[in-house]
Amino acid sequence: MADWDSRFLDMARLVSSWSKDPSTQVGAVITRGKFVVSLGFNGHPKGVKDSPERLENREVKYRTIIHAEMNAIAQAAKNGASIKEGAIYITHTPCIHCLKVLVNTGLKEIYYEKPYKLHTLEELLRYTQVHLHKVELPGR
Repeated sequence: MADWDSRFLDMARLVSSWSKDPSTQVGAVITRGKFVVSLGFNGHPKGVKDSPERLENREVKYRTIIHAEMNAIAQAAKNGASIKEGAIYITHTPCIHCLKVLVNTGLKEIYYEKPYKLHTLEELLRYTQVHLHKVELPGR
């Protein structure tokens, strides 16, 4: 499965490039088996313009940005695609709030490239059936 892990994480990296966030671009790919179910990147809700003021002002940005994982979940729901018992590939580990939602969706595996505040996730992961995996991409 390692080849598929690399492919899906490469795809998450590509999706992250669609984000207009100047500080952190995050991409997420939700899969079931070897099939892509949904994609997401961090950005504003539909209809909210990506203005420099919104993206460069941290306080405003954090009130309006939707995380990549949430966007991927929303897209799956919008399209009627089940993600239960699937996996998510994310360029960064999820924040604690996204992890709580990922647990409740029924996803079983979380794959990531870059660690982000791992210490905040440890306690919750101990009580769940969700597994967190670091993927090392070749040549990076």
